[in-house]
Amino acid sequence: MSVENTQAQMRKGILEFCILSIIEKKESYPSEILEKLKDAKMIVVEGTLYPLLTRLKNMELLSYRWEESTSGPPRKYFQLTPAGKVFLDELKITWNELNNAINTIINN
Repeated sequence: MSVENTQAQMRKGILEFCILSIIEKKESYPSEILEKLKDAKMIVVEGTLYPLLTRLKNMELLSYRWEESTSGPPRKYFQLTPAGKVFLDELKITWNELNNAINTIINN
C-alpha cells in the first residue's frame, strides 16, 4: 500500500465537508468550487465534483438556481438548504472532535 493511496482516501473522506463549507460562505457554481478546492491544495476533477453535487442535492442538502452568464451558457449556482446547514453544523462538530482526538494521539 502506498502513502498516496491513503492520502487520497483521507481527502475523499472530507470532500463533502469541504464542498458544503465553501457553499455555506457564498452560493457557488461548480467552477468556483473547483477553484476554491484547488486554492486549498484539494485537487478535484469535474468528474468527481458533479456527481457529488447531484448526490447532495438529492439528499436535499443543496438547492440550486440558474443564472444567465455573459461569457457562456447559464450557470447553476448551488446554495445550502436549511437541512444542509444543520448537516454542515453537525459535520463541523464531528470534525472538531476528530481533530482533537487525532491531535491528542499524535502529540502524546
